[in-house]
Amino acid sequence: MDPNRLAIFDQYRSLLFSIAYRMLGSVADAEDMLQETFIRWQQADDEEIRSPRAFLVTIISRLCINHLQSARVQREEYVGQWLPEPIVTDAAGDPLGMVRMDESLSMAFLVLLERLTPVERAVFLLREVFEYEYAEIAAVLGLSEANCRQIFRRSREHVSAMRPRFQVSAEKQSDLLERFLEAVGGADMDGLVALLSKDAVLYADGGGKGIAVPNLVHGADKVARGVLGGMSKFVPKDLVRRIALINGKPGVVAYWNGRPFSVITLEESGSQIRAIYLVTNPEKLSRLPELPAA
Repeated sequence: MDPNRLAIFDQYRSLLFSIAYRMLGSVADAEDMLQETFIRWQQADDEEIRSPRAFLVTIISRLCINHLQSARVQREEYVGQWLPEPIVTDAAGDPLGMVRMDESLSMAFLVLLERLTPVERAVFLLREVFEYEYAEIAAVLGLSEANCRQIFRRSREHVSAMRPRFQVSAEKQSDLLERFLEAVGGADMDGLVALLSKDAVLYADGGGKGIAVPNLVHGADKVARGVLGGMSKFVPKDLVRRIALINGKPGVVAYWNGRPFSVITLEESGSQIRAIYLVTNPEKLSRLPELPAA
């Protein structure tokens, strides 16, 4: 193992992981892409590498595109709804500072990216999130600059059309989460409906192994009934809940017998909740930190 190559790779590890996780929505898959990128980095001839950063970003971007093209078939066979793997983004959950923090890390944003093709996703992320020039993106993906501009314009229009119109402050996010938990804990149907926007959506990913619903639930009344009904029928009474930063936003990790049982995050729009994201697939919760002290 070349110590110089290792040092350079470590320098860009955070950037590479941040790209891969946003592309794939999976910590395990992002780590696999990181490992494969490292292997190819170690095996590359010096003549191939004019810029280490560009070389590494090119490798991991193309690996992620290839993986997504094969993963689409797997997701079509996935039981129920598919959501990205949640990550805790405080100091305890990300001790190495591996994840670049911004709005593009949120569950809502990652769900939007699922609507783009793998190439569209790569172009959009490299330009919008990581601020690459079109010439750099063209070199990374082996496309023309003009093509990259067209792809970015289409993908940005698509994502912008689906984004909330109003940004919500961190304080408002925390306040809505607290009020949501109070309404759910008190089985307050009217209070919960009042917190939800009329077009609220419930996403639930159990992967066939946890609590889930086969299809999206739309509308404030139906979402509230789904949340309260699920809590009364399927959730153990002795859950321990902890507030945590999930994908950069306030959320809740519920533990049962000391192990993660579920994760809930919200998407806010103005003063109401626009979407609820519930992940109970144990495979997607296995990398979360253990139950912290109260």
